[in-house]
Amino acid sequence: MNANVFTGATRADAHYLRVKGDLLAGRFEPGTVLLETTLGQLYGVSRTPMREALARLAHDRLIDRTERGYVVRERSAEEIQAIYEARIPLEGSAASLAATRRGTIDVDRLDHLLALRRDEPDHTRHPQLNSDFHVALRDAARSPVITSTLGQLDDMLTDYRPDRTPSPTTRRGLDEHLGIMAAIRDGDSAGARTLMVSHLERMRDMRIAAHVRRTR
Repeated sequence: MNANVFTGATRADAHYLRVKGDLLAGRFEPGTVLLETTLGQLYGVSRTPMREALARLAHDRLIDRTERGYVVRERSAEEIQAIYEARIPLEGSAASLAATRRGTIDVDRLDHLLALRRDEPDHTRHPQLNSDFHVALRDAARSPVITSTLGQLDDMLTDYRPDRTPSPTTRRGLDEHLGIMAAIRDGDSAGARTLMVSHLERMRDMRIAAHVRRTR
């Protein structure tokens, strides 16, 4: 019986993660109504696992439940601001902790990711490489609670209609990551925190400005 329960939970998680992955990848535009029957046909499963997946995604605040059904959320500028109010101090703390807790493997991994980002000619891959750097930095902080919470905030900040055009500030973002990395390597916890906070404040302003331009 335990094996069956475990298998059922694993399958439920798999369906949830599959829909969530497609949602975060932009398969469903903001405002799209997600119906259990339609999704069940799309993924080749019954309505029950889709119902459970949609309920979990609503709990994650990635979709909203309305009279029409579940609808893909469109973030407002105010909500983006609120999410960053939570993210900035937490990620600043992660950078500070990484400066004192990182090991040799952490440093090597972070350096490797920065090298990949620096040498990648395809600008459409830059956002993912930037994200990978932040995730590796959080791992180096050795704080599961901070890492888990920031992961949830990352999902909430996902842009469902990402702008893939090259940004004139692309190099600046890399330079900021390099500065954060230097502070972590030197064990400068205060410096790592300050640089991370400054970096995320700029990213917040850029994201809000882009969102306003797109939705006005």
